[in-house]
Formats: sequence, C-alpha cells, structure tokens
Amino acid sequence: MAIRQLSETLINQIAAGEVIERPASAAKELIENALDAGATRIEIATSGGGKALLRVSDNGSGMDAADLELAVRRHCTSKLSETLEDIRTLGFRGEALPSIGSVARLSIASRRRDSAGGHEIAVNAGKIVHLRPAAANPGTIVEVRDLFFATPARLKFLKTEKAEAGAITEIVKRMAIAFPAVRFVLSGSDRTTLEFPATGDDHLARMAQVLGKEFRDNAIALDAVREEISLTGFAGVPTFNRGNSAHQYAFVNGRPVQDKLILSAIRGAYAETIPSGRHPVVVLSITLDPALVDVNVHPAKSDVRFRDPGLVRGLIVGAIREALARDGSRAATTGASDMLRSFRPGFQPYAQRPQTAWSAETSPSRPYQPASGLGERPQASFDGLSMPTARAEPPFSPQSAAADAVARYPLGAARAQIHANYIVAQTEDGLVIVDQHAAHERLVFEAMRKALHSKRLASQVLLIPEIVDIPEEDCDRLMQHAGELSELGLAIERFGPGAIAVRETPAMLGEVDAHGLIRQLADEIAEWDTASGLSAKLEYVAATMACHGSVRSGRRLRPEEMNALLREMEVTPGSGQCNHGRPTYIELKLSDIERLFGRS
Repeated sequence: MAIRQLSETLINQIAAGEVIERPASAAKELIENALDAGATRIEIATSGGGKALLRVSDNGSGMDAADLELAVRRHCTSKLSETLEDIRTLGFRGEALPSIGSVARLSIASRRRDSAGGHEIAVNAGKIVHLRPAAANPGTIVEVRDLFFATPARLKFLKTEKAEAGAITEIVKRMAIAFPAVRFVLSGSDRTTLEFPATGDDHLARMAQVLGKEFRDNAIALDAVREEISLTGFAGVPTFNRGNSAHQYAFVNGRPVQDKLILSAIRGAYAETIPSGRHPVVVLSITLDPALVDVNVHPAKSDVRFRDPGLVRGLIVGAIREALARDGSRAATTGASDMLRSFRPGFQPYAQRPQTAWSAETSPSRPYQPASGLGERPQASFDGLSMPTARAEPPFSPQSAAADAVARYPLGAARAQIHANYIVAQTEDGLVIVDQHAAHERLVFEAMRKALHSKRLASQVLLIPEIVDIPEEDCDRLMQHAGELSELGLAIERFGPGAIAVRETPAMLGEVDAHGLIRQLADEIAEWDTASGLSAKLEYVAATMACHGSVRSGRRLRPEEMNALLREMEVTPGSGQCNHGRPTYIELKLSDIERLFGRS
C-alpha cells in the first residue's frame, strides 16, 4: 500500500484524540490559555455537561485578527521559544484550539486592550467559516458547541452529563487553588453557580473556599527547600481525612498535575497515621528550575518527569513528616463536631410526645403525690451519698496543683476515667476525652520508631547465605544502597554479575523470605531510587508490637498514671492518632458544651 500524506483535518482530529479526551480536557486547555494571557477574571459556562456548550470568557490581553487566524492552526503559539528546556507557561504546544476546532463548532471573539474594536473567527470541523470584525470587550471569549460532533465514535464513550459537569468542576477547583489572585465563576444550565472570589496572596483562604472552611482549622503549613527545589503548601492533620484521594492537589511550577510519584510520596509520608481506605487532604506546590522537570511527557500535561525523582520524593516525605511531628498531634476539629451531633437532649418536648388518651394518672398537671417517687422510701437509697459541693478538688493532688496543670498543659489535668478505657481531662477552655489504649499504643510505637532510626538494628546471621538471582542492573542498584540496608539489619554482598548474597536479615522480621524481600527492594529502587520498603516493613512490625504491648482497654489507671499519659502525649509526635489512624482524643471547647445546654 502506498504511503500518502494525511489531510490537515484528519491530522487535527488525531491530535484531538490525545489532547481533548472529554469536555473537561477542553475546559482545562481554555482556562490555561486565559491564565497565560494574564486574566484576573475567568468565567466558565456549560450546558449538557460541556458537550452542548462550553464557554470561557476572560479579561486577558486579547488577540487581533492576525493572531486569531494563527491561533486555530496547529503548532502556532506565542509561549515557546526555540527550546523545551525553559517552559514557564501552562500551554506551549499550540494544539488545543485547532484540536477543539477539528471536532466541534468553535468560535473565538477577542479584542486587545489597546484596540478600538475586536474580531471573531469561527471554525467548524476544522474548516474556517469566517474571520470578521466584531464587538467585544477587552479579553477573549471562546465558545465550543457540539463537542465531538465531527467524531461520533468519541462522543459515544463520554459519560453522563452530570459526570462530565463534575469533571469540569474539578478542573476549575484545581485551577482556582493554583491561582488565588484570579476570580473564577462556573455557571450553566446544568449546574448551580460556583464562584471563587480572588484572595490575592492568601492561598489558605482560597483553599478554604475550595476544600471547605474546616481545612483552615486542620491544615499544617509546609515550607521546605532541598537543593534547588522548594515545597510549600498545607497538609491536613491525619485525623482530618477523606474516603478518596480527590482532595489531594499537587502543582509543579503552578501547573496542576496528577503525578504518581507525588501521590506515592504523600502515601509514604502519612504511613501508619491514616486508617486503611482513608486518604489525607493535602495541597502541595513544588517550585524548581524548568530545566529540572519535563512537562512534555503526555499531551494532557498532567504527568511530569523530574530529573531527580528521588530528591523530590524525599523532599515531600520529609517535609510532611516534619510538619506532622511539629504540629500533627492535635485532633481534627471535625471530631468535636461529630461528637456534638451525636448528643441528644435527655428530655422530650411535650409537643413531640406520643399523643395518647388523657387520664388523671398520667397527666402532667396531676396533683402532687409523694408516693410517686419523692417519698421517703424511694429516697432512702440516696442516704449514703454525700451532698454535692461547688468545690471541685481533685482527689489525687491539691487544688492548686490541678489548676496549674489545667492552665499549663494543652491536654489539661485528668479528672476521671470512665468505662475503664476513657480518660476525661479538664483543659483551660474545655475538656478532652482520651482513648487510653489508642494513645499509649502511639506512644510505644513512636519510642520504637525512634530506636529504629537512632542505631543499627539487630540482625540475625544466616548459617548459610541466601543467594538471590536477579538481573545485573538490579544488582547494581541494590549495592548502591547496601550501606543504608545494613543500618536496617540487612547485610548483602555481590555474588557474581547477576546475584546477591544475603548474609544477615533484620531480627525484628523473624523468619524472612530473602528472595521475595530482595526482589521487592530491587523493584522499588528501580522505580523510586529509594529502598524505603524495608524500613516500612520494620515500622509495620513495630506498630504491631506496640499494639500488643500498650495499656489495654479495661485497665483502671491511677490519677498519676492518667496524668503521666497526658504529659507524654503532649511531647510525642503524631499522638493525635493511633498507629491505625484513629483519633486518640477528642476535644470539646467550653463554648460547645454551653451550646449543648442552650446557654449560648
């Protein structure tokens, strides 16, 4: 079969299959163009989930007639020089508009700020319909109708209108977080209007708009630098988590990405602090020299490739863990809210009582009868109780010492133990309820983890070394990390070009499948250039040992033991949640308690 040149329209439709996967992809490209044009206000309107209509309006720099004609041609862009090593804009390929125009009905109306009038260009299925003068405000309005009408096969694979509208909403949220100084408005006949007013340099205020006001109260600031890479953002406390990873946002040089290396680093940073099946809420912004990252990996530009992935992963894991150790021990504010919702008044209003036939015996207005419960016989059982007093002297220490503990310590002074498992402590402005088993489990685990990293771990010498056959390149990678593995109790040596001899294994692991462990480490190093898998295994064993070696539920504690537990929690990293990610304590403010009793 003879080779022939494809038509320009077919080339554009093939490109559209890579760049424009769904209406949300088109929205992303158009919003990126608006941001690159310097817009401070961007309005997005949709209909039919973006399939019937997608309109993006901005107040950016605008285009003249010559720019409009080039904008709908492939590989025409104002954002790229002669090299791909210094990309500082969101768009750079010049493929978005021609790709959209090849599969939809596209019209663009634009006007430069210094121009007396604007122009409009229309493209249907890759064909330019007209280019003419038009009335327009400074900026650009891009309107996409009947997306994929020219490629019906692609149209069949789209999801429901509601699902496609939700995908566009998620794109707008990510862009809004990345650019807090820009006002975003999302509206249309298929949705309720969503507006994100500009917050200037206050990134946390914008995050609160998108993620909810609770995020502000449960976020820990991140600010770390390693070599030429800086990391900023906010990490949610471990007990403030969600059922999926949709609330994890990552940006590289301002570009929203969904990179597997970054997501893996987030999982590693929160290991042993989040329950299985739950996900932390995190917003990360990575800034580095554009030459150190390749954003040209995929047409959708959602994946990136770092020149030194190990450095980036280590920076993310280290920064989040340092932040959690510094401020992550506090419990999420949502715990108190959930607790308050679980309370019910101890009485039932008369209007809500079941309506029954009136009788003199059950009427609330019946005459007073001492024998009904306030007589001498019913009250006799209370004779042995002391009369209540307004003084709250703790039985375990003088009143002044208890008051001092309440004022000086964040978790206050222990007042009681209920159901032989929960410690109730009074703080300066409320009370704290502590799960004694979960709290002590975390304390024991952190002590064991500290021991893991403070010295070389004990190892068991194998009577006969295990010889593991693996590819030569995997042997090379493993031997580069031999010193690191030795500190964890795993001693390995090179045994020929394609084999590793395992001479010692960590004693904590007991009987070890050396072949499986070595191959797993080799795979991990090949992908992430790190051997953290062994450390994770050891920490898992330590967590299991801590669970079985901690204070059990049902054990009665003396007051001094309860207070000692509170004091140790205050100085231990991550004490706000146990090894399984459950909260170790819940705090109720005095204002919350007063609200329960209708006093506020």
